[in-house]
Amino acid sequence: MKRFLLALTMIFLLAGQCLAADLIVFSGAGLMKPMEEMRKNFEATHHVTVDVHYGGSGEIFAQVAAGQPCDILIPGAEKYTKDALKNGWVIGDTIRPLVLHVPLIAVPKGNPAKITCLEDLARSGVRVSIGDPKAPAIGRVAKQILEKNKLWDQVTPNIKVYAPTVNQLLIYVALKQVDAAIIWGDLVTWAEGKGKLEVVRIADKKNIIKTIPTAVCTNAPHKEMAIKFNAYVSSPEGLKIWQKWGFEPCNR
Repeated sequence: MKRFLLALTMIFLLAGQCLAADLIVFSGAGLMKPMEEMRKNFEATHHVTVDVHYGGSGEIFAQVAAGQPCDILIPGAEKYTKDALKNGWVIGDTIRPLVLHVPLIAVPKGNPAKITCLEDLARSGVRVSIGDPKAPAIGRVAKQILEKNKLWDQVTPNIKVYAPTVNQLLIYVALKQVDAAIIWGDLVTWAEGKGKLEVVRIADKKNIIKTIPTAVCTNAPHKEMAIKFNAYVSSPEGLKIWQKWGFEPCNR
């Protein structure tokens, strides 16, 4: 009972904090670097306060489903936006494809386990981490990639940890707590991983490349400002920031 009351209190506190802002954005945790830059730019231009809540795509989707105040939904994969549209939680004609999310294999600097391809993740003794398939978008995608290549059953015994966010995967690799992790390619630009990891590309025919979308929520508390922010993150100016942080354009 105490845990339930504590959780309920946290929900109300979060809702109160969000309502105090001029704009509320729910964003995938792996999008934090470009989102923070765009948030600051937008605040300076429009003289508003933007509250960006970061979490795994499954987490932020669940919060929208629970009715938490949200103006803009930007998950790590379009599946969540499509599901939100089916449920009437986002406005269809506001959905904009932004950039690609390209999975790859991250390994510690020097690649001590000599990982060269997906199949190497199934080798005996290799320590692997992937995102929780029920939480961040990268977790669901990692499982789909392994299943697509008939490697899931072989790799599963090597998975030492299922991370709640893609950010945590980056840390596991940088600290050499695992030999390999499937992450989004854009994360290699983050300072947390620079000089501490290397990447192994996944062949396109074996990969599953996702699109990051943005959309205005149907019950957006600040709809007019939400439409402006939606336009900004998908504008040529916004797309330059996405690319600066390692995201690939949709027309690659």
